[in-house]
Amino acid sequence: TMARWGILCLALCCCLGAARAAATLGVVLTEGGFVEGENKKLGLLEGSVDIFRGIPFAAPTKTLEDPEPHPGWDGTLSAKKFKDRCMQMTLTQTDVRGTEDCLYLNIWIPQGRKQISTKLPVMVWIYGGAFLVGEAQGSNFLDDYLYDGEEIAVRGNVIVVTLNYRLGPLGFLSTGDENLPGNYGLKDQHMAIAWVKRNIKAFGGDPDNITIFGESAGAASVSLQMLSPKNKGLIKRAISQSGVGLCSWAVQRDPLVWAKKIGEKVGCPIDNSTVLASCLRVSNPKALTLAYHLQLVNLPVPLVHTLALSPVIDGDFLPDVPENLFGNTADIDYIAGVNDMDGHFFAGIDIPAINRPLVKVTADEVYNLVKGLTVDRGERGASLTYNIYTQDWGENPDKETVKKTVVALDTDYIFLVPTQWALDLHLKNANTAKTYSYLFSEPSRMPVYPSWVGADHADDLQYVFGKPFTTPLGYWPKHRTVSSAMIAYWTNFARTGDPNEGYSKVPVTWPAYSENGTYYLEINNKIGKNSVKQGLRSRFVNFWHTVYRSLPQVAN
Repeated sequence: TMARWGILCLALCCCLGAARAAATLGVVLTEGGFVEGENKKLGLLEGSVDIFRGIPFAAPTKTLEDPEPHPGWDGTLSAKKFKDRCMQMTLTQTDVRGTEDCLYLNIWIPQGRKQISTKLPVMVWIYGGAFLVGEAQGSNFLDDYLYDGEEIAVRGNVIVVTLNYRLGPLGFLSTGDENLPGNYGLKDQHMAIAWVKRNIKAFGGDPDNITIFGESAGAASVSLQMLSPKNKGLIKRAISQSGVGLCSWAVQRDPLVWAKKIGEKVGCPIDNSTVLASCLRVSNPKALTLAYHLQLVNLPVPLVHTLALSPVIDGDFLPDVPENLFGNTADIDYIAGVNDMDGHFFAGIDIPAINRPLVKVTADEVYNLVKGLTVDRGERGASLTYNIYTQDWGENPDKETVKKTVVALDTDYIFLVPTQWALDLHLKNANTAKTYSYLFSEPSRMPVYPSWVGADHADDLQYVFGKPFTTPLGYWPKHRTVSSAMIAYWTNFARTGDPNEGYSKVPVTWPAYSENGTYYLEINNKIGKNSVKQGLRSRFVNFWHTVYRSLPQVAN
């Protein structure tokens, strides 16, 4: 009987132990071998989150070559630390950081207390940064990484994956022909998405329910991944935050010019593209990265036109211009939106007086900016554009009116108008796919900005990644309202294709953008029944789409 008591006690202890130890994956077998992450407990009565950091999804890269599959490893790979970013210039543009061996991804899996999660929706994040900078985990402040997937994973009960891709010259340099086809950064992203498709089941994910989402250059990347025939069957849904493949900056139409400029800087012969390509491939990666310099003061042209290293129409990954590839998105549900002052960051560089309350912006400065933006349609394009944007100025517009006009102009041209065009093309080509549009307008929290500034470029990120919950002291309750709503819509959409249906309650029903109405949801802390609107800036969108585009093109 003593023995029986012992067994009973042991059994009881095991049960209690199991109740305390939340479910966790421990070691997972992937195609490359075993990986071990870590499990983070959430609270006494809550579950936990399994975190895998730094799993390779491709072999260490060769300079300016397509990514190759990873050969695998022996034993168990410890996936507990974030890997370094891909090589990129520092913000001062005087040095580089990161490394060429950078094709790694990170995974967050929410776990309940009893059993391991299975068949969870998967959300794959692609960071922005003008195709020049950025990293999978995002910048780090007091050990809190911007793109930490935990809040989204736990609040939405989804798996979050963040990935690295090559940037700058190493990611996007191209001679515009087969010698150096380019799009290396896009191919990296594709490798990661394909890896997720093949391996995520072992982590409790549903390989048939992958949503890709991203912001800025990451949002344009999301759009281009949807459009590429290479991703057929890999992507179920997608979300573009402030960027689409139709943006002027998302595709470089004349890559050879830039390959030559960079070739010259690193001492390569530039007359023949075969020789140029071979020379660039054996150049020092650090020298290549620093050979491209972004001018940020006294610009001769608007900032957006100086972003030169982007994806290209290579006849393979992107077989045609983006507007002709929307047939490939017929069954991919899509959310696309912008921030109401996405152009503010750009306007502040184009015309610095924007952010100096006492300084006036003159009509001439506005006209020059218009002329710089509309260079492809010449004087006629410039004067028509200037007229429609200054129509409501009256005789003597005040300083703020003029400044807001500049921001609106940059926002429309750089982000809003191409996004509306993408929504229209997605809807036109849809088979089973649904289309949703939003405008994010929670005012910027930058203390140095004038009070009239709305949501600036990238202001949405902190809310999507749940920062008002992670660092509650830095925010007010109204900011948690915004964050909780965005995570609910985003993760419901990932789960069901409908932002209103799924795991989370939402503050108001967001109707699809459809033949019945160009509905969009305005997202800010007053979200409610008055947040559903129609015809986002339709007067300006129609101008750019019908009047402007019908003008003869005078320059590339």
